[in-house]
Amino acid sequence: MCARAPAVTAAALLAALASCGGADVDNPLTNPEDGPPAGNLEGECAVPAEAGLEDVSAPRTVIGDGTPERCTPDAVIEGVAGGGVITFDCGPDPITITLDRPAKIFNDTGPEIVIDGGGLVTLSGGGRTRILYMNTCDQEQVWTTPNCDNQDHPRLTVQNLTLIDGDSRGETESEGGGAIFARGGRLKLVNTRFFGNVCKDDGPDVGGAGVRVFDQYNDEPVYVVNSTFGGEAGYGNTCANGGGISSIGVSWTILNSVFSHNRAIGEGGNPATDGTPGGGSGGAIYNDGNTMTLSLCGTIIEENEVNAHGSAIFFVSNDHSGNIVIDRSTITNNRGGSWYPTYPQISNHDDTPIEVTDSVIE
Repeated sequence: MCARAPAVTAAALLAALASCGGADVDNPLTNPEDGPPAGNLEGECAVPAEAGLEDVSAPRTVIGDGTPERCTPDAVIEGVAGGGVITFDCGPDPITITLDRPAKIFNDTGPEIVIDGGGLVTLSGGGRTRILYMNTCDQEQVWTTPNCDNQDHPRLTVQNLTLIDGDSRGETESEGGGAIFARGGRLKLVNTRFFGNVCKDDGPDVGGAGVRVFDQYNDEPVYVVNSTFGGEAGYGNTCANGGGISSIGVSWTILNSVFSHNRAIGEGGNPATDGTPGGGSGGAIYNDGNTMTLSLCGTIIEENEVNAHGSAIFFVSNDHSGNIVIDRSTITNNRGGSWYPTYPQISNHDDTPIEVTDSVIE
C-alpha cells in the first residue's frame, strides 16, 4: 500500500504510483449505448491503494428496494445527508434519478462517505440544479473543527456513478461546480462520468462544469481515476473556465481518464481585460492559486475549446510554486486561446516546471 504524504511534488507522486501495486478499479461503466465509457480504457498507469475503489460491502444506506420506484430524488438526498457508505438497489437496469435540489454532505456523518452507483445509476440535475455539494466551512452543514479550511474529513468518494445535466448557474455563494462542489476534507472520483453539466457562463475565476474544488486537507491531491468528462461530441461540459474541472490552490492526480469536448466559454481571461466579463480559460482543466501540482498519467485530453487561454490546461500558480507532470498521456486537437509559452494547449508561467514522458502534445 502506498503511504500518504502531504504536499508532495507531482514528480514524486508519479514516481510513487509507478512503484505501487495496483488498486481495485474494475470499471463497470463501459456500455457504449449509455454514453462514452468511464476512463481511458487503454490507460495502463498504476493506481495507488488510496486512489482505488472503496469497500461498499456494508453500506449505511441502500437507496431502493430492488425496484426503480423507490429510487426517488428525495431518497438520494436523504441518503447522502445520512453519510457513511451509500449504495443503490434500483433493479437490474440502468436508471436516471433527476434531482430538484442538490444532495448535500453533512460534515459530521463520516468521516468516510462513499456514494457508489454500481455502474447502473445516473444522477441528473435536470438542467436546473447542482447535483452534489460538500463544504466543511458551511455552518448549515455542521462545523466539526475550528479549522474548517484544513480538516481531514469528510473524505468523500464518488464511484461507479454518472452525473449529467448539473447546473450551478443559480448559485450565488458557491459558484462553479455544475455537478459537484467540494470544499475541505478530501474528494476522490473513481469510474465516474460527467456529461452535459454547466456552471456560470462568464467571470474571471469561476469554473468547473464537472467539478469545483477548494481546500483539500494538508494540500493532498484530488484523485481522478478511470473517469470521463465529456468523451464524445454532444456529451461535453461547459463553464466560464474549466470545462471539466476547476480549483483554487488544489493539487490533482489524474489517472487513466478522458477529457474531451468540454468548453470554457467566458471572455477576457483572468484578470478580465477591460470591457469583458472575464473567463474563457482551461478547456479541460483550470488550476489557479498557490502551492499546487498537477499530475496526469494515462490520460487523454482532446477536442476541448477555449476563448482565452489553455485550450487543454490552464495552470497558474500565484506564488510560482508547483509543477506539472505528464506521463503516458495524449493532449491533442484542443482549440482556441493563446499564451502557450512551453507546450501548445497548456498555459502556465514561464518558470513552471513541466515534465513530459512518453506522451504526445500537439
